[in-house]
Formats: sequence, C-alpha cells, structure tokens
Amino acid sequence: MTTRLTVTARTIIVLLSAVVFAMTACVKDHCKKTHAYTYFIPVYKSQAEVVAGIKSNEPKAMEKTGKIYIYGKYVFLNEIDRGIHVIDNTNPSSPKNIGFIDIPGNVDLAVKENVLYADMYGDLVALDISDPRNVKLLKKLDDVFMERKWMGGFSTSRNGEIVVDWIQKDTVVEMSCEREVNIFAGQADVFFLAAASNSNKSVSPVGMGGSMARFTIVNDYLYTVDNHSMNIFSISSASNPVRKDHVFAGFDIETIYPFKNTLFVGSMNGLYIFDISNPLSPARVGEFNHARACDPVIADEKYAYVTLREGTNCGPAKNELLVLNVENLRSPSLVKQYEMGRPHGLAKDGDLLLICDGQFGLKILNAAKPNDLKSLGTIGNIDTYDVIMMNKIALVVAKDGLYQYDYSDVSNIRLLSKIQVENKP
Repeated sequence: MTTRLTVTARTIIVLLSAVVFAMTACVKDHCKKTHAYTYFIPVYKSQAEVVAGIKSNEPKAMEKTGKIYIYGKYVFLNEIDRGIHVIDNTNPSSPKNIGFIDIPGNVDLAVKENVLYADMYGDLVALDISDPRNVKLLKKLDDVFMERKWMGGFSTSRNGEIVVDWIQKDTVVEMSCEREVNIFAGQADVFFLAAASNSNKSVSPVGMGGSMARFTIVNDYLYTVDNHSMNIFSISSASNPVRKDHVFAGFDIETIYPFKNTLFVGSMNGLYIFDISNPLSPARVGEFNHARACDPVIADEKYAYVTLREGTNCGPAKNELLVLNVENLRSPSLVKQYEMGRPHGLAKDGDLLLICDGQFGLKILNAAKPNDLKSLGTIGNIDTYDVIMMNKIALVVAKDGLYQYDYSDVSNIRLLSKIQVENKP
C-alpha cells in the first residue's frame, strides 16, 4: 500500500477566503484578532492503485451524495469526489445498496448499453456494468477535463499519484492586528476554507442524470460541459469512447439537458440553446439571459423550466422558477416567473412538475398551464437537491438521503423508501 499524506513546499490554494475575526482588545498597542480556518490535506495513491480499485467493492454508507442516474433496475448515485453507489431498485419500496465503485474525483456519470461513463478528476473512464456486482474498467481517457484536473490551480495528480481523499483540519490562530501573518506560508498541497466558528461547514453537493447533470447522452454521442466548454465523445462503440471535439459553450456553465436534437445548457448568466442536428458541430442558436444565479433547466416541445437560486458562487439573484416559451429556439421568451425558496433540480412528467426547493422541501405543481402553475402541496422536512421522475416513481436526492415517492395518485403522493445518509463534518 503506497497511500501517502504529504505537505510540501508549494503555493497555497485558496478555495474560499472569507476571514472572520474577533477583536480581543481595542487598545492601540495591543490589538489582537483571531482567524478560524478549516483546511484540507490531500491523501494520494499511485495511479496503478487507483485504476485497480475501479471495480465493484463492498457497499459503503452514503455520506455526501450528488448526482443520480437510473439505468434499468439500477440506480447509480454519486458520492462526491469518491465514487458511485450501486443500488438495486427492483423493489422501490426496499432498495438495496449492493456495491460501491471507487472513482476518486467523480462528480458526473451517464450510461449507454451497459457502459457507465464517469469523470475521474480530469480523466474519463468507461466501465462495463453489465453485471453491477462485477464492474470492469474498459477504457480511460486522460486529461480530457482540464478544469477538473486543476481545481482553482490545485493539481489533483502529482508524479503519477492521484488525490483519493482529503483530511479535514480545523484551527484557530491569534495574531496582531498590526501585522498579518500567513500561517500556511511555506506549506503546499493545502486546500483550505477560512470560516467562522459558528459557520455552516457543510458542503452542498456540487452539482449533478437529473437536471443537475453535466453529462448527457444523445444517440451515439456523449456531451459533457465544464465551466466554459463542451466536450463531444463518440460512443457509437459504447465500450470505446473517442473524444471528437472540445468547443466553447459560454461562461459559467452549470448543467446540460437534452431534448430531441437540442441541448439546453444552463449557466449562471442565462440559458444557451444548441442545435445538434449535426452532432459533431453543436450550433448555438438561441439564448435567454437572466440575472446571475445558479441555473438548472429542463425542457419539452414548447417550454423550458429554469430554476434560479442565489448562492456563494452564483450571485445575488432572486430565488425563482422561470417558464420560457422555446417553440422558437432562436428567440426564447419569458412566459412567467414564480417565487421560490431556494430551488435546485426539477423534473416533469405530463402535467406534474416537481421542484427541489432546497431546505424548503419538494414543491408539487400542476403545470397544465405554464402561465398559471397551481400548487398541489409541498413535502416538507426534507432538504432537496435533485429529482428524477420515471414510471410514476420520483427519486429525490436530499441532504439526508435518497427518497422514493409513488406519485401515481397526485392527490396522495406516498413515500416508498429512504436510504439514509450518514452526514459527517
């Protein structure tokens, strides 16, 4: 075993710097203040060990879930930056966590023909999941997601080694007001957050199958987005993905959603619409600009539904749902906007629209008239992130677990099951 925990001399990487200080004295010559820091030290493994570990392993308790994908009777649920839980959902009332696929740096996933595609920091891996209890690595494409390989300037690989975990450390330092001292100077491989002692240190799931996805498949092509770009992979031979192109998609891209020959790309600044009639040459044909905000989107023949929420990286926009008319892709227009609490992912089946409204629960809406949505109620006491609706079952990823609801009777939506998340600091 060559797992190594290291701190060496390189540049410090700051993810968030919001230093909160408390004055312990106000005398001019004796002013003091304290800084409370949360920082993380990376744990490395050799690339050979990491690749050998990309297989079916024993099931693990869920700790920090992210994006979700349904394939056949299985649910694949991302554990942020660690891998993918495999859930046998033959009986939605009694789902079974049957395994875990270790993929360091994993956030997104998609499946075609028993092949699961997933990011591993900057790499793309293709896995044979024809037997989810015996997953096998088919192919790895190196350095195709460069923004994931370099996180704010921090390299997730080093001398053939890859970050597989982070050790969290908390510290409080007192120093003179007259002179700032960087306590991390001379240390490297330190990825830290500065935080007040009373701050909420939980990390929302980053982003996310479902409306939060950055991976999507249309026919023989896998499309992925990062902050500014769209990658196009040919998967006509599912087990042999081939990167075909890398094109500029816009700024601050967050999500991608397919509908027929169209890709709806959500960004912090607006909705971008791409025609993929020529799948290798996505053409941006329309856009709808909005105030800066986090922006998942879903769409159908006539309408796109966009949730906007404020957040640390998203800006001060309102929390709301926008309904857009997209019959003319070149000129989408606003139909109506609806006030929300703090919306994230959403899904629609027929006239039923479900919105994950963060800590305000799961909103249930009748969308028969997009310009006059009717509330059918809210499932409360659940901090929701994303939802997929299929076969009258809604799978809801929440902060404390994976919920499944039967919505065959919209007047009596029933909880079928829940897999608990073991939240850790």
